[in-house]
Amino acid sequence: MPLTDTAIKKAKPEAKQRKLYDERGLFLLISPKGGKWWRFKYLFDGKEKLLSLGTYPDVSLKEARDRRDEARKQVAADIDPGEHRKAQKTAKVAKQANSFEVVAREWYAKHSPNWSANHGDRIIRRLERDIFPWIGGSPVADITAPQLLEVIRRIEKRGALETAHRALGNCGQVFRYAVATGRAERDPSGDLRGALPPVKETHFASVTDPAKVAGVLRALDSYEGTLTVRCALRLAPLVFVRPGELRHARWADIDLEGAEWRYTVTKTNTQHIVPLSRQSVKILTELHPLTGRGHYVFPGARSAARPMSENAILAAMRRMGISKDEMSGHGFRAMARTILDEVLGFRPDYIEHQLAHAVRDPNGRAYNRTAHLPERRKMMQDWADYLDKLKAGAEIISINQHA
Repeated sequence: MPLTDTAIKKAKPEAKQRKLYDERGLFLLISPKGGKWWRFKYLFDGKEKLLSLGTYPDVSLKEARDRRDEARKQVAADIDPGEHRKAQKTAKVAKQANSFEVVAREWYAKHSPNWSANHGDRIIRRLERDIFPWIGGSPVADITAPQLLEVIRRIEKRGALETAHRALGNCGQVFRYAVATGRAERDPSGDLRGALPPVKETHFASVTDPAKVAGVLRALDSYEGTLTVRCALRLAPLVFVRPGELRHARWADIDLEGAEWRYTVTKTNTQHIVPLSRQSVKILTELHPLTGRGHYVFPGARSAARPMSENAILAAMRRMGISKDEMSGHGFRAMARTILDEVLGFRPDYIEHQLAHAVRDPNGRAYNRTAHLPERRKMMQDWADYLDKLKAGAEIISINQHA
C-alpha cells in the first residue's frame, strides 16, 4: 500500500533501520534514533542504485514523490540521476571558483610581486571598491560587454573618468588571464573600445569668484577618490549635519524608503530627524551595495569596523583646491543657515530645528524632534533642488544679492 502522512507520523524507530515503502522505488528509511530519510531505488545499466531525496518532514511525502518522478524521467532519458546530481554540484563549485573576483585575486597574486607596493595597492583597492561589489560574484566566462560597461559607467558618472579607464584596463587584464587559464573564451572589455570619452587634463581654479558656492559644489561632484568619500562629500551639503555625525552615520538609523535619517545628537544627547531629499536618497542608494552590509554608512578605509577618519573629507577638499579659508566640514552648516534664511526665505526656527540647535517655544519649553517635520521635509527638498540649480549655473547671483 502507498504511504500516507499519518502512517509516516505514527512510525516509530526500532532497534535496527527499517524501511517504509511507497511506490515506484520510493521508500522512507527510519534510523534507530528516529531520523527519517527519503530514498529512491532505481536500476541503471543493470545496476541497482539509491538516490537521497531529503529528510522528513522537511521534504513532505508529496515533495518526495515529485522528486522521485523527476528522477524516473531522467532514467527514462538514459540519464543517471545520481551522476547528474554530482555533475550539478561540481558545476556549482566550479562556477563559484571561477567567479570574476576569484580569478581577479589570483591574477593579482601572480603579478603583484613585480609591481611597486603603491601601484599594487591602488589596483586591488580599485577592484574592491568599484568592480567586485557589482560583478565580483559572477562567473568570469558569463560576464558580457554591456554588463561590464554598466559597472564602468558607475565610475564615470561620479566624475572619475580617469579611474574608469584604469578600471576597464584592469578588468581587461583579468579577462585575458581567465582566457589564458581556460576559464573564459574571450575578453569582453575589447568590445568597449571607444565607449568611454578620452581623459582631458583639467585644472580646478581656486574658488575666489562670487559663485564660490556653485564652484565648491561642482568640485565636490568632480572628486575622483573612493566612492565612500565621494558620497560623503556630496551628501554633506545636502544634510548639513555636524561632520562627526555624518562620519558616524549608521545604516540601521537610515530609512531609505521613508526618506529619513534618525539618530541621537551627541552634543545635546537628543533625538534628531533629518528628512532626506530625493538627491540624498539617490546618493545613499548608490553607496548601499558597497557599505550596506556593514555598520557604518561611511566606514574607514582600513577597517569597516570604524567610521571614516575625521580628516577624510577635509583632506579630499584640500586636494581639490578648496582651502580651509573657503570651506570646512562645519562650513556647510553656515552655508545652509544663511541661504535658507536670506535667499530661500524659510523661517529661522525651521532652520534651527534642522541644524539640531536647542530651540524653545515662547514658554521656554524645548520643541521635540518632530516639530515642524512636514515643513522641514519641504525645506530640505527645496534646499537640494536649489543646490542643483547652483551647480547648473542658475541663481548664482542670488547668494550675493541676499548676503
